[in-house]
Amino acid sequence: MLFWIVGGILFMLSGIHLYWMAGGEAGANAVIPSNGSEPLFRPGKAGTGMVAAALALAGWFVLELGGAVERYVFPEWLFSFGGWVLGGIFLLRAIGDLKWVGFFKKQRRTLFATWDTMFYSPLCLFLGTGAIAAQIM
Repeated sequence: MLFWIVGGILFMLSGIHLYWMAGGEAGANAVIPSNGSEPLFRPGKAGTGMVAAALALAGWFVLELGGAVERYVFPEWLFSFGGWVLGGIFLLRAIGDLKWVGFFKKQRRTLFATWDTMFYSPLCLFLGTGAIAAQIM
């Protein structure tokens, strides 16, 4: 069940990125770190599309790794360490860069920082531990 939840969340996040890539704007102000007056970066459509594809692939990888679906997309050698790498990526995101994102960020008075503390970082912690659980099981 855990693998379906983690995979489903990753697919949902992929869909949200596709929505933004297609021009949707809902929620966009809360997902980009800012210094309080302007965003730290402005993601383009290509970058947003690549993130959407990476999230979808990560979701499917977790489903294959956890045995929720048959293994046929990813090479067999990737299953020996892929969950550790994917989990590590999400855990590092949860920890953050110590300034703008993550549990240990210094900037805490922006819309993004509020959402990051309440939602994004805990979600990354969950996804990271879920990917590692898929690797271990």
